[in-house]
Amino acid sequence: MSQLQQESAEQLAASVELPGAAPVSEGKPGKKSGKGHQQQADIPLRKISWRTRLGRDWQMLVMMVPGVLFLALFFYIPILGNVIAFQDYQPFLGISGSDWVGLQNFVDLYFNPDFWVALRNTIVLAVWQLVLFFPVPLGLALIVDSLVSNKLRRWFQSLVYLPHFLSWVLVIALFQQVLGGAGLVNNTMRDLGLDTIPFMTNPETFPLLATIQLVWKDAGWAMIIFLASLASIDGTLYEAAAADGAGRWRRMWHITLPGLRSIIVLLLILRIGDILSVGFEQFLLQHDAVGAGAAEVLDTFTYFAGIVGGGWSAGAAAGLAKGVVGALLIFAANKVAHRLGEPGIFQKKVGS
Repeated sequence: MSQLQQESAEQLAASVELPGAAPVSEGKPGKKSGKGHQQQADIPLRKISWRTRLGRDWQMLVMMVPGVLFLALFFYIPILGNVIAFQDYQPFLGISGSDWVGLQNFVDLYFNPDFWVALRNTIVLAVWQLVLFFPVPLGLALIVDSLVSNKLRRWFQSLVYLPHFLSWVLVIALFQQVLGGAGLVNNTMRDLGLDTIPFMTNPETFPLLATIQLVWKDAGWAMIIFLASLASIDGTLYEAAAADGAGRWRRMWHITLPGLRSIIVLLLILRIGDILSVGFEQFLLQHDAVGAGAAEVLDTFTYFAGIVGGGWSAGAAAGLAKGVVGALLIFAANKVAHRLGEPGIFQKKVGS
């Protein structure tokens, strides 16, 4: 073999990578980070100082200032007022002059039958909303995403968005004009010689009525999040599935729904954490029509007990208990999401 042929054979052997052979780097071989992954020494990790990041992102930080101030003034600072839940609070004495009673207010709530009625109604309404309201925005998003005409899509979106911008006063008034005792439906039934149905004043069907009102008002607005998630799904997956003969339903089952799995779990966790907050204005406006036995929820109980009845400490205790239970539900649901392989709302950061 000539010298030229020998050099060509050596170059060919050097260019062939044997199966299972680890790549050779010029740095320290076999060096591992805290996570157990190999690092290449020829790619240094440079940390950016906070001064550099501040100079780079100061415009975004300035835009965040109004939101941070809003949250601080109306959400975080008022948390300090929960101290009155452990006091016999008297407005004319103030927090510093009111007597400290410890957990007595929570004990009084435990023996208050009105509190348990409000808790029962809240849980019943929350279950109705979770079962009937939560899937509707997802279904609307799938309908909008399947529309081919952009003009029809914009028209449909505007139609379902509009009720969100109406106040609960207008929403209840509209339902009263349609389903009330002198509303369109009952007047039509009278003209036909049929018995009227008390849609707006029947305590037994009030959970269904309240859920229908919520769906009509806010389902279109909640659809926006699912539409944004649908836009992030790779379109080539649908093309490949269609080329393999998958129909619309199979593409939705094997591509669309798995692509929305993370956002569905995230919204479900948030909904479970907020399960004791089913609304205030909606039930306050219908409180007298159906009675406290059906429309009394924790938010209205806090209002009537604390502000109307003057039991400031009892109302604060009910609100604090609701917040603590909601936080515990968020942690529990987030833990379940981790067990199912989803990131959830937050997760522990693995040490570097």
